[in-house]
Amino acid sequence: MGMPQQEFVDYYEALQVSPSADVDTIQRIYRILAQRFHPDQRDTGDTDRFRDITEAYRVLSDPEKRAAYDVRHRQRRQVNWKIFDQSSAAPGVECEQRKREGILALLYRKRCAMPHQPQLTLRELEDLLAVPKEHLEFSLWYLKENHYLTRSDNAMYAITTKGVDAAEQFLRRSPIVTPLLAAPSTA
Repeated sequence: MGMPQQEFVDYYEALQVSPSADVDTIQRIYRILAQRFHPDQRDTGDTDRFRDITEAYRVLSDPEKRAAYDVRHRQRRQVNWKIFDQSSAAPGVECEQRKREGILALLYRKRCAMPHQPQLTLRELEDLLAVPKEHLEFSLWYLKENHYLTRSDNAMYAITTKGVDAAEQFLRRSPIVTPLLAAPSTA
């Protein structure tokens, strides 16, 4: 299918688009990036980056290849970002704290990886944390009230500067969440 078996590449991040982007958006962004990183460009040319975005475009612009890729992409995101197994999560204060840390870790990673699209939806948080929305509502309320995250009018969550500070504090000491920040090199 044109995707290396040994290494997973996030084509959406390569093109700096959302996984829900339509084909026209993907094509438009590809043209902009291809022009910028084409090896013939004296100031901005980058052969490796050009190859990466061209491969991403080739897969994401083909409906069959994109559908197959999306299955792997969803699986990879769940593995990369899953913080704890819901079946082993004990109720109580520790569980709530872990959920809050998980939310902040996801939003922190999203902000670092995609500064121009740093938001996640409630559905994405549910999927990535493997926690139903009903179990996230308290944590989201707490984080919003303490100005660690914001919720936009279109129901997207993003980390604030205060949230970044808090995330960095617990990421330094938490072996559970720290792996979220390391991109895996194998599939």
